[in-house]
Amino acid sequence: MNAVPPSPDPDRRPTASPAGRRPRGELPRLTLGGLDDVRPGCLLVAMPMLVDPNFAGTVVYVVDHSATGTVGVVLNRPSEVRIADVLPVWADLAVDPGVFHVGGPCESETALCLAVTSGGAPGLQLVGDDVHLVDLDHDPDELRGAVHGLRVFAGYAGWSPGQLGGELVEGAWACVPGRADDVLAQDGEAQLWQRVLRRQTGARGVLSTATPDPTQN
Repeated sequence: MNAVPPSPDPDRRPTASPAGRRPRGELPRLTLGGLDDVRPGCLLVAMPMLVDPNFAGTVVYVVDHSATGTVGVVLNRPSEVRIADVLPVWADLAVDPGVFHVGGPCESETALCLAVTSGGAPGLQLVGDDVHLVDLDHDPDELRGAVHGLRVFAGYAGWSPGQLGGELVEGAWACVPGRADDVLAQDGEAQLWQRVLRRQTGARGVLSTATPDPTQN
């Protein structure tokens, strides 16, 4: 994977006072993360300023990130389409509620699948920690007993080179570490957003008091 060129740093702080102390009355700046923090397995959490209906209130799991762009899937947008009706051979490996999730606005007819397993198995490509990308053309019987669960996404979220960096600088996203249980989480849409932010520490922890809907903050 090619190195990603650095982008303007949204976390750069004002020059300290001559004594090395923050000027009186100045609060520490909230750190949302920059492009250098983005990597497969991290989460992009939509900030309340992001009102695009495709992404407002979302938590995006980054699947791939390189100089050619970034790809991820939205974790908290369940659809009403049952996996059993489209990919029946994978249905009994999927976690509840057993439906496709809307992974993003790109190529909505494309299915991507993420599974959580602590060991390798045929048809799996490691993304981060215990999360793997699943080849849906593979025989699911070879994964039985190997995976703790999987989730299938219709479409994905994609950013061209430089696009995500600009959105991070604008404060549209917070970039935070992801966990395997985020991928299989059965929280509602707003609950996952709040749970991910609630576990953040320091200045970033204040975000957990916000709501995904900017009109309610």
